[in-house]
Amino acid sequence: MSTKVTINRLATGVPGFDEILGGGLPEFSFNLIAGPPGCGKTTLAHQMMFALATPERPAIFFTVLGEPPLKMLRYQQQFSFFDEDAVNRSIRYVNLADDTLAGDLDEVLRRIVSEVETHAPALVFVDSFRSVVLASETECNPNNNLPQFVQQLGMLMTTWHATTFLLGEYFNELDSNPIFTVADGLIWLRQSVQRNSMVRKMEIMKMRGQPTLPGLHTFRIGNSGVTVYPPAPVAVQASSEQLHVSAHPRLKMGIPRLDEMLGGGLPKGYSLLIAGPSGSGKSLLAAAFLEEGARNGETGVMAVFEQRSNHLRNPKLVELIISGKVGIVDRRVPDLSIDEIVQQLLSEIQRLKASRVVIDSLSGFELAVAPAFREDFRESLSRMVGALTSTGVTVLMTSELEDRYTDLRFSPYGTAFLTDAIIVQRYIEVDSRLQRIMAVVKVRASAHSDELRLYRIDDNGLQIGDRLYNQEGLLGGRPTQHGAGDIRSSEDIS
Repeated sequence: MSTKVTINRLATGVPGFDEILGGGLPEFSFNLIAGPPGCGKTTLAHQMMFALATPERPAIFFTVLGEPPLKMLRYQQQFSFFDEDAVNRSIRYVNLADDTLAGDLDEVLRRIVSEVETHAPALVFVDSFRSVVLASETECNPNNNLPQFVQQLGMLMTTWHATTFLLGEYFNELDSNPIFTVADGLIWLRQSVQRNSMVRKMEIMKMRGQPTLPGLHTFRIGNSGVTVYPPAPVAVQASSEQLHVSAHPRLKMGIPRLDEMLGGGLPKGYSLLIAGPSGSGKSLLAAAFLEEGARNGETGVMAVFEQRSNHLRNPKLVELIISGKVGIVDRRVPDLSIDEIVQQLLSEIQRLKASRVVIDSLSGFELAVAPAFREDFRESLSRMVGALTSTGVTVLMTSELEDRYTDLRFSPYGTAFLTDAIIVQRYIEVDSRLQRIMAVVKVRASAHSDELRLYRIDDNGLQIGDRLYNQEGLLGGRPTQHGAGDIRSSEDIS
């Protein structure tokens, strides 16, 4: 006979929070929500309370602030999770300000015990517990025993089968404090300002009895309350090298002759990087990729990060967006985290059951990301590509490059190795005119063209022409009229 105790996990009602907790909040646990002023402790507590409290499972919220509960409710009711009918029906507020100011921990504990015994709540919140601690640290109260108070409070709440939350303004998690030891769960909220960006992060430093997602997780406070953005899961699957390319159906790109250069099209589920200078036609190629998918009954998602996107001026693409065949994630705003963007992409992919994704461009993407996340931008890109491709979608990304003619690079972030295929676009000078050339640099586990091909952009889109050199040494079928050195630097691409 098994004696193993099963711990029930409560759904917190906070998007993304249950995931980083490891599946939910352990029932009857004794938790501390800590962090500096303004980081969202009270909002997080109220959001959980309104999601969990019912007449059969009531909640008590003890306030120990110098302001009445009505003032706090005035602000909390601005959030969509606030339910006015739940107040005094399944949620009760008790003001401990007078008891706290007296500085007598025994009296504070007596009031808490009295209210809990009278109303038998399943959820108990104390905000701010730090105020209780500070009020007790006076010369007038030499007999106050904070460790004993914390231990007694924790034991009583567990005995009464109550899930408890203490909210406190703590600035250093390394401080020696008895509450850190006694607490079953330690949820630490952080916020920082870098330049003009406000970044909020959350860490589950401790949660007894269950594995949590390690690390700092971005969260945002909006009209609906707190939303947490855990890292997107990356499915474990065989790499592209381990799978024969024949296992991947080929997708048409929507550009004549480009499928031929790719060896028959882009293998489904691959990630493709299109690198080139401004005006080289990256966005046109990306739009054609989505339009071709729509012609074949495939839906797509486009993430736009450019401040002045040409995609929204493309009538065909706009029609696909209006008809619901292409979803758009328009995030031309600052202060984003990579995980926040990935979650929005995955949500849109799931909504449309999309099979094609375009990210235009990585340069704009970097600018949209808050400065606090740019230090590990390369690592974050790796997680994003892995998370997207693990869902089975085919990803096309564009990257803006300065055309230096002698310096061949595919991405300013050193991320070319992350992608399964690369197309590079360049400018060359011919007869005092700029000409565009294109080459397929790689298609992982697949044969592909190694030719440099001229292409042009006209009213019909991007048109791929002849090879840069043919067997007679001619340029696009015409004799060259300049020194070979003017072009030879572009041969580095092949």
